[in-house]
Amino acid sequence: MKTILRAALVAAVATGVSASVRAADISGAGATFPYPIYAKWADAYKKETGNGLNYQSIGSGGGIKQIKAKTVTFGASDMPLEPKDLKAANLIQFPTVIGGDVPVANLDGIKPGELVLDGAALAKIYLGEIKTWDDPAIKKLNPNAKLPSQAIVVVHRSDGSGTTFIWTDYLSKVSLEWKSKVGANTSVEWPVGIGAKGNEGVANNVANTKGAIGYVEYAYVKQNKMTYTNVINKDGKPVSPDAASFQAAAANGDWAKAEGFYVILTDQPGAQSWPIAGATFILFPTQPQDPAAAKEALKFFEWAYTKGGKMAEELDYVPMPPDVVSLIKKEWSSDIKDASGKPLM
Repeated sequence: MKTILRAALVAAVATGVSASVRAADISGAGATFPYPIYAKWADAYKKETGNGLNYQSIGSGGGIKQIKAKTVTFGASDMPLEPKDLKAANLIQFPTVIGGDVPVANLDGIKPGELVLDGAALAKIYLGEIKTWDDPAIKKLNPNAKLPSQAIVVVHRSDGSGTTFIWTDYLSKVSLEWKSKVGANTSVEWPVGIGAKGNEGVANNVANTKGAIGYVEYAYVKQNKMTYTNVINKDGKPVSPDAASFQAAAANGDWAKAEGFYVILTDQPGAQSWPIAGATFILFPTQPQDPAAAKEALKFFEWAYTKGGKMAEELDYVPMPPDVVSLIKKEWSSDIKDASGKPLM
C-alpha cells in the first residue's frame, strides 16, 4: 500500500514493541475500517505520553472472537453487537468515529467521481446479474460516460468484516432480492467474485485488476487516489463520499436512545447523506482481566476523543459529537469495574 498504510504499519509495530515492555500492555484487534486512524492516533499518543498500543488489523470477525476469548485488551468491530449479545459476553461497546464504505472501480478513462451508481445496480453487480460495464442499467445512470464493453470483476472481503456488514446491510435495504438471497453479516455466501483480506487487500485487488469493482473505507480511497463512484441516496440524490456526506448520514443517529450504542447508519434520509455510512465500535469487557491495561486503554480513547478529532477529519472520518462522548464516558464509569466492583475510570 502507499505512504499512509506503510506509515500506519510502522507506527503500529513500533508502538507495539514499546508497549510489550510495559506492565500495562494495551492490545487491540479487529476492524480494518478504522485502522488508518487508530494507527495515526497510536503514533501521536506514543509521542505525547510514551505509552504504546499494539493494534492488529485482522477484520471485525477476528476482533469479536479475540475479545470474547480475552486475548486482547479490546476488540474492534464495524458491526455493532446487539445489546443481548453484549450482555451474554459481559461486554460493552462504544463508537469511536464514523466513516463510509465506498464503491471503487478500475476503468481506463474514468476519473474519480465520474460514474454514479444506485443501490439496485450495486446489488445486481454483486449478485452477478450485471456482468459488463456497458450494461443498460449502468448506461441509464451514466448517459454521458464512455463505458467499455468490459467484464466486471467483483471483489469482496474474504475475512469476517464489519466493512462487509455495512455494505451488505445497505444492499439488503435497497434490494429485496439481495436480502432474501444473501442478507447482511460480517461474512456472507457471495454469489460471485474474488475474495481479498482486509480493506488493504480489496484496495490492492481493485487497483491491479482492470474492470474490477470493490468496496473499501474512504481513507483507503483517498490515500491511494482510487477511482470511486458516486451513489444515489435514499432521497434520490447522487452524492460523493466525503466528511460532509458522512456527517449528514451521522446526524440521523439517535445515540442517546440506543441501548449499547446500537446504531446502524446505512440508507439514511437527507439530500446530502452518504448511503453507505457507518460507525466503528470498540468492544470492551465489563470486568477486565488486566485492570491496568484496561485503564490505560480507556485513557487512550479519552485522549483520542479529546485530541484526535482533527487527525480523524484529515482522513475523512467524522469524530463523535461531544454529547455522544459524554454518554460514552458515563458508560465507562458505570459499567467497567475491577474485581472489587470499583469503577476503572
